Amino acid sequence: MSDHPAVHAAERAEARWVWIVVAVIAILLLMTGYMSLHWLTMPPQRMETVNPGTLHLAGEFVEANLGSAQESDGSVTVRVVGNQYSFTPQCLVVPVDTPVTIRATSSDVVHGFSVTGTNVNVNLVPGYVSTFRTAFKHTGDHTMPCHEYCGVGHAAMWARVKVIDKESYARQAQTHGRLSCAERS
Repeated sequence: MSDHPAVHAAERAEARWVWIVVAVIAILLLMTGYMSLHWLTMPPQRMETVNPGTLHLAGEFVEANLGSAQESDGSVTVRVVGNQYSFTPQCLVVPVDTPVTIRATSSDVVHGFSVTGTNVNVNLVPGYVSTFRTAFKHTGDHTMPCHEYCGVGHAAMWARVKVIDKESYARQAQTHGRLSCAERS
């Protein structure tokens, strides 16, 4: 060891930086521990679960409830189920410039979808209900591909979203109740 003052100054600066790095790591570990305990004791209040093995038998996601339906407040609720390798229903009808709530789940593996040209991007995890709120600004057709690899048929897993004018949607909703493209006349 040298007794040169510059060497001692460099050693002190190095030691100071070691303590600063140790302090930052300790703070990050404490924050991680606190948040882990917080999430463990206070799970998210809006987390909804569903039994993926029986969701087709009873409840919100039976086949008769899938598709879009107009609510009493004028908004629209869309219910979708992802299965290897399709979405049910295959085509959704929604009105333009209307609040839309998408409620979706998976019956088997992790799926996801995005609607082209919009902000819609939803992950579907078996056992959980995903909720996404949006409004479609323009009429037209959009593709809705699965964006989570779900097996060998993943590339063919997609659906369509048809955005139509409010009057046509209201007329069809009065006639059919729940809507999908297959019911359009």
